[in-house]
Amino acid sequence: MNAYLQNLNKIFKIFCIEAKTVIVISDASIKNNVSTSISYVCSGQNILAKTIYHTINVTSTEAELFAIRCVINQTIHLQNFDCIIVIMVLFTL
Repeated sequence: MNAYLQNLNKIFKIFCIEAKTVIVISDASIKNNVSTSISYVCSGQNILAKTIYHTINVTSTEAELFAIRCVINQTIHLQNFDCIIVIMVLFTL
């Protein structure tokens, strides 16, 4: 887990410098067939958007695909960005 966090930290530091890159960090969890997804859209040190989505009666794969679709839909409307990096975390309880 420590190596994973160090790699994420390196990715974040490298792309925070790049002005035309958007980093999307999304955390999804499933409990009692209810999926909750929280996403942050960041550019540099600024948080551009934060969203929370809920879905019911979905599998972990469906929840993850839904979260990816939501963050991509949200970020394509931003202007003057060349690259989108999506970081996903999924927990199933």
